[in-house]
Amino acid sequence: MWNDQCWKRGSALLWVVMLWFAAPVGAKVHTQNVAYRDGEVELEGYLAYDDAQEGRRPGILIVHEWWGLNDYARGRARQLAALGYVAFAVDMYGKGKVTKDTEQAGHWSGQLHSTQLMRRRAQVGLQVLVKNEHVDASRIAAIGYCFGGGAVLQLAYGGADLIGVVSFHGTLPVPTQEDVANIKADILVCHGAEDPFVPAERLTQFKQAMAHAKINWQLMIYPNAQHSFTNPAADHDEIEGTAYNEQADKESWQQMLSFFNEIFAKEQ
Repeated sequence: MWNDQCWKRGSALLWVVMLWFAAPVGAKVHTQNVAYRDGEVELEGYLAYDDAQEGRRPGILIVHEWWGLNDYARGRARQLAALGYVAFAVDMYGKGKVTKDTEQAGHWSGQLHSTQLMRRRAQVGLQVLVKNEHVDASRIAAIGYCFGGGAVLQLAYGGADLIGVVSFHGTLPVPTQEDVANIKADILVCHGAEDPFVPAERLTQFKQAMAHAKINWQLMIYPNAQHSFTNPAADHDEIEGTAYNEQADKESWQQMLSFFNEIFAKEQ
């Protein structure tokens, strides 16, 4: 089992930056909107993959921030597609429900406060990805940002067939004993040391719960990083406690890629 630690590798920053911008030569990222449903709720996700690549490949589910499925989440999908993954950014709220208004975002995310509803909505999106003809269904991971970080953890707590889960500045819901027993995925949590939206008590409870899980898990804490540290738009949201941190953004992305390399290699 991995232990939590504060990842400080300033000397490797140049290498991280190079990896950040690197993409396979000849990559031709195909993107498309994908309509699907959760019962009566009409949803529209965003699929991205390299259409020059042959054969099935790992799939990555992406769950958006509380703003909805916006350009930021789509951009992450394209980045992953350029690296050889099939990426599917799910829609947790409903077709066209995207906002920059905090009150509206809070309302929509609040409608998914039910654990079972959140897990089901994410699971519906997961099935879209699993059924895609380009995806190796035995190698699926999920990542999420803020609201989405909590959602992918809940997906893992519900026993979803995932190899790994990555939460970026997520809400860190604490799993129950039953949840812990359900987890099949390895877990990577990328957390800002100065994130005011996750109380110290919750962080402690999360670590204690993970210590009883029979999985590999890792908590990376980035110094001087606040909530939403991966999103450059956070500097313009005027929400106290949120800010972009370029170094934490790039380091956490590279940590995620290393995590993917490890977990997917075990399934080959």
